[in-house]
Amino acid sequence: MAMNYNPIRSVDGVAVKCPSTYKWKQEDLSNKNAGRTEDTVMDKNRIGQIVGIELSWNNVTIAEGAKILQQFDPEYVEVDYLDAKQGKYVKSVFYVGDRSAPLYNAECGRWSNISFNLVERSGV
Repeated sequence: MAMNYNPIRSVDGVAVKCPSTYKWKQEDLSNKNAGRTEDTVMDKNRIGQIVGIELSWNNVTIAEGAKILQQFDPEYVEVDYLDAKQGKYVKSVFYVGDRSAPLYNAECGRWSNISFNLVERSGV
């Protein structure tokens, strides 16, 4: 039986190339009144949490890079991903941060990498 080691099963229901790097992270969302008091005590006032995922694909062809960027082009995407905290694949809606694609070699038709972050749209 073949195993699928891709930490991203799909984007809007369509399979995506396995990334070279996948970094799951979680961010606390704090109330607008959060902050440190004059007696140096931090009042975090957490009101929720969101997931972020840092992704990159190394040494991809121009065609592969275009496909990856097109899959993540909509304003919001539903991603089926491996969640470190839950220990299983889950689906959530994300928006995509700034994208970058430094060119490795135009003659060889390769990008050095394609990279960007995903940020969960709604907190828990």
